[in-house]
Amino acid sequence: MPGIVAAFTPRLAEFAFEPGFVAAVDQHAAMLRELLYAQGPELAPRPLDREELSDYALGFLDALTEIGWREPVGYDYAVTRLTAICWLVREQGRIV
Repeated sequence: MPGIVAAFTPRLAEFAFEPGFVAAVDQHAAMLRELLYAQGPELAPRPLDREELSDYALGFLDALTEIGWREPVGYDYAVTRLTAICWLVREQGRIV
């Protein structure tokens, strides 16, 4: 997880210049929240679980490695998803 945070947190700076990227990362973050932090019967979100997010991120990286993904100059689905993971980490004030 520290490698993901180190590699993709700097992409948050692109938000100032890429409103489309901001929107895409926001959508990915929302999907991750829904996937990993499903709401209970009171519709209150559970707190961020660092272990669940780490497990998801590492599994996602493993899948990218299997298909031979390389980080592009711009952004694609994988970059957006990894940046969303960093956004969630930062949003929660967690140091990984």
